[in-house]
Amino acid sequence: MANCGVGRGGYGRAGRQKIETDTAAFLSGVRRGLTIGSPLVVEVKNRDSRLDDTPALVKPRPGHADLAGATKWLSTDCRETLERASARETANRVAVGAIAKCLLREFGIEVVGFTQRIAGVQAEVSAALGAAEVRAQAAASEVYCPDAAASAAMIDAIRECKAQGDTLGGVVEARVTGCPLGLGSCVHWDWKLDSRLAAEVMGIQAIKGVEIGLGFKAAEVPGSDVHDPILYDAALRGTPALGFVRATNNAGGLEGGMTNGQPIVLRAAMKPISTLLKKPMLSVDLNTKEAGKADYERSDVCAVPAAGVVVENVVAFEIARAMVEKFGGDSLREMRMNYDNYLAAARALGA
Repeated sequence: MANCGVGRGGYGRAGRQKIETDTAAFLSGVRRGLTIGSPLVVEVKNRDSRLDDTPALVKPRPGHADLAGATKWLSTDCRETLERASARETANRVAVGAIAKCLLREFGIEVVGFTQRIAGVQAEVSAALGAAEVRAQAAASEVYCPDAAASAAMIDAIRECKAQGDTLGGVVEARVTGCPLGLGSCVHWDWKLDSRLAAEVMGIQAIKGVEIGLGFKAAEVPGSDVHDPILYDAALRGTPALGFVRATNNAGGLEGGMTNGQPIVLRAAMKPISTLLKKPMLSVDLNTKEAGKADYERSDVCAVPAAGVVVENVVAFEIARAMVEKFGGDSLREMRMNYDNYLAAARALGA
């Protein structure tokens, strides 16, 4: 058994974090600490499950799945929709992503996520920092932010917002280092790795925007300020980047739907939580159609730090999937041989 509950923490979370332990139990697929090729089943128990005892919710919350879901299933009770749409299900994805990271580390690939911005407070996290440094600095922060000064300002912003009964959103960033050139594909739209990563991250609750590398800023400047010149350093020939280096990484490690040997840099924008304690928004009673205030459910003030953990793990899963597609075999040893043979063949090109 292992604990996968790092995403439960973070300043600004609600009382549920004191209820759930998120201990993961491996029910099958593992023997003496190693996978054995059979289906890997991981159980994360949910201690707060009182669905039969919960009251109906008939005044949907703006910004939540309530109204659309209740209508979709022809009901005036939003309870089933809000429970099924809950971000609680991301515990599964974090658990699976943690396993994916174990595979990636066998190939020197590291994935780390952190809080880059909460409301108007933005962190400055050097691109030169290694994954271990970023992870250690983020872990020391209550908001999982590697910038200590920004972290303190974020906590102040959350504290002030909580006093006002409101909620805050922000931006999280994920970085992937050590990927070889050529993961993904350019030959089909749904094989492109940037498309796949964006879909995985956009599928996380409350995420409203995803960008890679320079992202939306690339639309504001000429191409000469966007594209990353290709250079070659023979001293780095033995790395997964095969010696190809860039002075900048505006592409965020992905070109044409494939990895280009540079770190993958992805950011996701999370909207504020839609349940407001002291400022419930206008809504309509689905039974009477009378105007009123939206119903209240237990809620976080800010879930951005937890979102960074989820983004890190869904990105790790998709990178691991791309690695298995390109180099997979029936064992880790075979996969490693395929990986090494590919890099050897790539280094021999033009020699």
